[in-house]
Amino acid sequence: MEHHYGNLYWPTTWERSETYTPLTRNLRKNVAIIGGGMSGSICAHTLIEAGLSTVILERDEISGGSTSANTGLLQYANDVMLYELCDQIGTGPAVQFYAACRMAVHQLRELAARLPQEIEFVDRSSLYLASSVDDVPKLQREYEMLTRYGFDVEYWSAEQLASRFPFTKPAALLLHGDAEVNPYRFVRSLMEDNVRRGVEVYNQTEVVVHRTVDGQHLLETANGHIVEADHVVYAIGYEPEELRGQLIKADINRSYAAVTAPQHSLDVWPGRYMIWETARPYLYMRTTQDGRVVVGGLDEEQSVPVADDHARARRIDKLERSIRSMFPTLDQPIEYEWCAAFGESRDNLPFIGSDPSWPGVYYCLGYGGNGTVYSMLASGIVRDLMLGREPHPVWQTVRLDRPSLAGSSI
Repeated sequence: MEHHYGNLYWPTTWERSETYTPLTRNLRKNVAIIGGGMSGSICAHTLIEAGLSTVILERDEISGGSTSANTGLLQYANDVMLYELCDQIGTGPAVQFYAACRMAVHQLRELAARLPQEIEFVDRSSLYLASSVDDVPKLQREYEMLTRYGFDVEYWSAEQLASRFPFTKPAALLLHGDAEVNPYRFVRSLMEDNVRRGVEVYNQTEVVVHRTVDGQHLLETANGHIVEADHVVYAIGYEPEELRGQLIKADINRSYAAVTAPQHSLDVWPGRYMIWETARPYLYMRTTQDGRVVVGGLDEEQSVPVADDHARARRIDKLERSIRSMFPTLDQPIEYEWCAAFGESRDNLPFIGSDPSWPGVYYCLGYGGNGTVYSMLASGIVRDLMLGREPHPVWQTVRLDRPSLAGSSI
């Protein structure tokens, strides 16, 4: 299945010409990671730092899948509000999960600072808008919950918002501690760093058979080569064949995104906050370092991205009008646009951790709007499980056989 259709922006920002080749020999490693995108690159970094020999096997191109369509918002707040998550899984686990996501943003910040190439990582706050008057009580309750548990957040009334921005909404939360990144440059730079540290990386290398012999995992590629590993990590954007149908409502849907030409001025956008809203499906916006606007949303419950240019253009026109309605003076046209597939789980949480029935197999399936944050969270959990350490307690919340999904009616 194609991951996306359209004219992607992020790959145009990377001028380097490093290449990765297909696997042409048999290998023996501690860890084999299937997937060469955001999850795979971050996991490889964490595992090689832990002293585990690691190989990445990517069936297409490195960073060519969902990474290229990622819009680069790094937020600890999730698609499900904290107070809603408390009702869903309990206050302790919910607060713990939000805190772990906040820490993951900080870990991404630290990792970005160590990378050799500029990846356009910028600390940003997030402006969470009430889409209607009916949503104001939700924001008020969320503000109270976030404040109670030590998250840095402000509540803005309609008047406060209108005094700062050229648009008005009934209320908003301003959440501090988030960031934005160029996801393509992040993965390409991190992969270069991984190779320097000893990770072997192969593209155009599809794993067609995964079997276990005497406790060792044998991965056979389409070209007939064998990778033997103690551990295997599935770091892909979709539910692998080995799990097909076993995850409860892990749906693949599609979304749309667009990037404008550089704007003449962004003075009307104080703080260049990342913007999103309470409506579902929600609209979101951010800026880039060269003054472009990235806008996305209009999610649809269809698994196949829209290939037809005219059909896609109708949705993109709607996204462009959304920019104009909020920032009338930002008049530069759309230059890039695409439709991409993304995954959602029943409880709006990722699937991270070991296979309940297959020793030595792990999954980093970052379903939801915070995929990059989940990738960072997953890398530490998987490392600790491999090394026999006590994993972060949040593992109980995101594991594949978590109690919150068993017999759930969510």
